[in-house]
Amino acid sequence: MELNVIGAKPVEVSETIFGGEFREDLIHQVVVAYQAAGRAGTKAQKTRSEVNGTTKKSKRQKGGGARHGALTAPIFIGGGVTFAAKPRSFEQKVNRKMYRGALRSILAELNRQGRLKVVEDFGVDQPKTKAMVGKLAELEVSGRALLVSESSTEELFLATRNIPYVHVVDVAALNPVSLVGADHVVMTVESVKKIEEWLA
Repeated sequence: MELNVIGAKPVEVSETIFGGEFREDLIHQVVVAYQAAGRAGTKAQKTRSEVNGTTKKSKRQKGGGARHGALTAPIFIGGGVTFAAKPRSFEQKVNRKMYRGALRSILAELNRQGRLKVVEDFGVDQPKTKAMVGKLAELEVSGRALLVSESSTEELFLATRNIPYVHVVDVAALNPVSLVGADHVVMTVESVKKIEEWLA
């Protein structure tokens, strides 16, 4: 199949990568796993055995209200937590085949919806925000935009840094969450070829 390149001749691409079926279940699983892997999982609380406090009986058995011993018990302020949270990993297993399959499915759906645009290059030689805004307007790109380059230059990064909701990533840093969250994805021809090699 062919992908239209703005301002140049179309580029031949793989049907399986840019024209495959939409697998919502697979995409959902991979996106959830990707976000879960980013969680720190460092929340920690103390149980009644870990709280710093005396376990001596605090008052007499009768005539003082509730009969209780240690002030480290969960019913008291400053006591331990009943089911205390402990540091843990939220990582979910997603194998390479599933991960790449989800990326292929997302790219194919973006292409079908007309949200994937391919350019010869971004044409940013100087770190000028005004020039980048004009380029995006020329490409009819609005909202949350993801610019994918084969290797992001400092000029490109600086030109987009002050534009809200516009992000630049290398092909190596491409991930399902950034693709799903973008209204428009703009790629260079070189990055398309690199993605084909990666997902083939």
